[in-house]
Amino acid sequence: MSKLYIVPTPIGNLEDMTFRAIKVLKEVDLILAEDTRTSGKLLKHFEIATPMQSHHMHNEHKTVNNITQRLQRGDTIALISDAGTPAISDPGFLLTRACVEQGIPVECLPGATAFVPALVNSGLPNDKFVFEGFLPVKKGRQTRLKFLAEEARTMIFYESPHKLIKTLGNFVEYFGAERLVTVSRELSKLHEETIRGTVKEVLSHFETKPPKGEIVIVVEGKKK
Repeated sequence: MSKLYIVPTPIGNLEDMTFRAIKVLKEVDLILAEDTRTSGKLLKHFEIATPMQSHHMHNEHKTVNNITQRLQRGDTIALISDAGTPAISDPGFLLTRACVEQGIPVECLPGATAFVPALVNSGLPNDKFVFEGFLPVKKGRQTRLKFLAEEARTMIFYESPHKLIKTLGNFVEYFGAERLVTVSRELSKLHEETIRGTVKEVLSHFETKPPKGEIVIVVEGKKK
């Protein structure tokens, strides 16, 4: 029976791959991968020989129709990203929406997502939170930061290492230097670390020690 499987992959440590994810990837007719070279290493490690096809942010608009047609014909297809859960700041939403609209079954497996461990180990309130992903690079950035300055819930952001200093500087400007923040990097990997403190303190830390690796920022909400 046709079905689209959304399959999370490890964000670093390969031992975080689930037995079910491996089983699904071995049994489907096709795997859609964000980067076939990156995913090829993962599939080789787990001895998965299923054919792969490229599906990323630059071609997903063009490939969605062909993929849904294959699904309508009865194929089973799995979507994976380079790391973590597809559609969370990665390609996946367009295809999922198209399948839902066309009545094609969609099943998302539970698995690795970078913001969950970052939020839980931050020590900041996690009963209510807002996931912002990547901030706009230019247009709309100031507007978004002004809006978020009044946000009372804990906020979660993704950021690249070379933009971290700029983003923390923005947080000082819009949220205040004393707002609590944590920066988690290289989650589940050998050099995993979480730096905690005020925005000013964490900014100072990374000004003297430039960051490397994938980064999740967790920011305290505005206090009433």
